[in-house]
Amino acid sequence: VQLQASGGGLVQPGGSLRLSCAASGSIFSINGMGWYRQAPGKQRELVATISSGGSRDYADSVKGRFTISRDNAKNTVYLQMNSLKPEDTAVYYCNAVIVVLTGTPGRYEYWGQGTQVTVSS
Repeated sequence: VQLQASGGGLVQPGGSLRLSCAASGSIFSINGMGWYRQAPGKQRELVATISSGGSRDYADSVKGRFTISRDNAKNTVYLQMNSLKPEDTAVYYCNAVIVVLTGTPGRYEYWGQGTQVTVSS
């Protein structure tokens, strides 16, 4: 199983970006999905999560500006980021809890490779 993130880049303050993360491989089902970020010199922090049923949770710092969504048919999670601020600059990582039936069957947590988001004028 792999998570492939895309959509990062350089954007001016106040701008928008949309991140995508697609899961592939021997997937039986996907439980929670989410986005985390890590700025230089800081610990990785939760940005937003979405359950298999669509329940969403956000960090206080992004509420009202970011929206997480998922397309279960495509095994993909998105993060729409609006009104971006310089403090949103970080490497963004997607995360998913996935049930697999091949190899050693079970529920495992997977991480994407990270995509850089830079907010600067």
